[in-house]
Amino acid sequence: MKLILTADVANLGAPGDIVEVKDGYGRNYLLPRQLAIPATRGAEKQVAQIRKGREVRAVRDLDHAKELAGTLKGLPPVRLAVRAAKDSGRLFGSVTPAEVVAAVSKVGGPKLDRRTVSLPASIKSTGRHTVSVKLHPEVVVQFPIEVSAS
Repeated sequence: MKLILTADVANLGAPGDIVEVKDGYGRNYLLPRQLAIPATRGAEKQVAQIRKGREVRAVRDLDHAKELAGTLKGLPPVRLAVRAAKDSGRLFGSVTPAEVVAAVSKVGGPKLDRRTVSLPASIKSTGRHTVSVKLHPEVVVQFPIEVSAS
């Protein structure tokens, strides 16, 4: 199935890319979530507009991403209070990217998209952990978070 991507899709492409995917993946995942549109003659004309818009945003976003990176590096320590066992420090569940985003905004950081946050494997214990945020294809910021029992 030939599709035109309308959003960034991990390990597949960026908006405006024409990709060939298996029918089930396109029909059951990409199309219902509006991450892609079918590649028709009319839609292929829109590809140039999508790519042009992406290039304009990319230049502006690179500068903005570098600015956000500086803001994230200058933040006070990001602390998460989660439910955990008192004796072992093991969490009831794990820390999610949405919780990290909420904690960053709570300490006065920029508003982030939870999909840009990458956690190491899974955070299931209290302590200090490193989280990375992909702000732009060229800008990835790593900062520590402190997970404590509530």
